Amino acid sequence: MLAANDTIILGGGFTGLAAGLASGYPIFEARDVVGGICSSYYLRPGELERLPAVPSDGEAYRFEYGGGHWIFGGDPAVLELLEKLAPTKSYQRRSAVYFPDTGLLVPYPVQNHLSYLGEEIAAKALGEMAQAPAAIARTLSEWIEQTFGPTLARLFFGPFHELYTAGLWKTIAPQDAYKSPGGLKLAIQGAFGQAPPVGYNASFRYPVEGLNALAGRMAARCKVISNKRVTRIDPNQRRVYFADGTEVGYRRLISTLPLNQTCALSETRLDEQPDPYTSVLVVNIGGLKGPRCPEEHWIYVPASGPRFHRVGFYSNVDSSFLPRSSQAKGDRVSIYVEKAYPGGNSPPEEDLTRLCGAIVDELKGWGFLREAEVVDPTWIDVAYTWSWPGSGWRTKALRALLERHIQPVGRYGRWIFQGIADSIRDGLMVGSAVRQSE
Repeated sequence: MLAANDTIILGGGFTGLAAGLASGYPIFEARDVVGGICSSYYLRPGELERLPAVPSDGEAYRFEYGGGHWIFGGDPAVLELLEKLAPTKSYQRRSAVYFPDTGLLVPYPVQNHLSYLGEEIAAKALGEMAQAPAAIARTLSEWIEQTFGPTLARLFFGPFHELYTAGLWKTIAPQDAYKSPGGLKLAIQGAFGQAPPVGYNASFRYPVEGLNALAGRMAARCKVISNKRVTRIDPNQRRVYFADGTEVGYRRLISTLPLNQTCALSETRLDEQPDPYTSVLVVNIGGLKGPRCPEEHWIYVPASGPRFHRVGFYSNVDSSFLPRSSQAKGDRVSIYVEKAYPGGNSPPEEDLTRLCGAIVDELKGWGFLREAEVVDPTWIDVAYTWSWPGSGWRTKALRALLERHIQPVGRYGRWIFQGIADSIRDGLMVGSAVRQSE
């Protein structure tokens, strides 16, 4: 039995690390590495062993467990702290929509670059956007059609969101409108000229030494207890039970675990259907660069044989994601591919090899990849969170947990979309506030 603590933190991702940094409270992490889905790891060409740090000869690809995670936005004070812990580089986003049937790359967001789609489609799309109804959209699909019109919905937004939400887009509520910024003025500007970059991640930062360096330096200032996967939370006795048979008491609990999981582990039952989520299979690939490999940092895909929705190019962001011998030559590429599933519905193990092979073949067919040297899949159980129209589940869940002395915090803990910087801010604020209240 572990010693009882006044307050404990569950989860050693960036939110939990920030809470521990601000408070000094112990952090219980399920794995033997910190950083959560944002943590980096390394794979040598032709090998399967995940390395926690770059090898001395530098001959390894850098990947991240959850695909590319970049630091965008953020409070200036938080960014200053991160810079002191792990210096970063700044980047201007290069992203696009890729249409495999024609090989056309349209800069993101597609609605602000209509000139790439031809005069006929541009004129039709502008007309539809200009006449968009003012009605309140109940679902994401209704919002898409009202905001961008039937033409763009049919051409890109519909098929993309079918893949991205694993089929939920016709039933979930609209959210995160800033991911697909609308506006007729910029659409007109882009149809006849060049529209300026827009969106929440038009610029971003990334640590020079990788996200694992940032996570490691935060963890070095915290008390992290690894390999502590939670199996049960008893809010009445205020105890947490772990898979290794140990347990610990607490007076207050800070949980960065996904909100639905915290409710289930603590047997917090609500009289409302839980909001949905999508899981994501991330397939990290390193290999020889193909002849038509894009220069973009990532691309959105409305159609693909294996039904993935995004392809990101780590090494287009920075060459440090490549083995050292290729960083100057640029003859290799480091890639992540995202394929969404209905929440918790992971593909059978026997299908995984076939699926990874199909993804590699698709990228070869597109000319993005010439030969794969490493192919490494990771399952992210709770990747994107959504809500049903009119749902009160999230609010009720947060309130019920707080009443049971459990404080959810962070992107997944509060069931919202936000980036690394804002999640760190949340952890710092909650850790500091709880510390000062005791």
